[in-house]
Amino acid sequence: MNEEVKVKRTRRRYDEAFRREAVALVESTGKPLSEIATQLGITHWNLRDWVPIYGQRSTAAQLEARVQRLEKENARLREQRDALKKAMGILAEPSGNASNS
Repeated sequence: MNEEVKVKRTRRRYDEAFRREAVALVESTGKPLSEIATQLGITHWNLRDWVPIYGQRSTAAQLEARVQRLEKENARLREQRDALKKAMGILAEPSGNASNS
């Protein structure tokens, strides 16, 4: 029998400082991820995964998206509040058909 032996590769671990520097290099140079990854001796998959976590552009984009979401929610809540105020005002008005005894 001819059995193939699979060699299990050990995972390389990169510290946070290395990751941040790699992402900063991507953001500052504008070079393709694959080119920078090759220069650093890592896979472009690693670098691609680090950009949203450690990148400054992604943080700003996340904050902008959150602000937009909160502004929409705020507008919706104001509409609900105004509708409730109007409904409460209608219910609180004395009826014009009631007889004064």
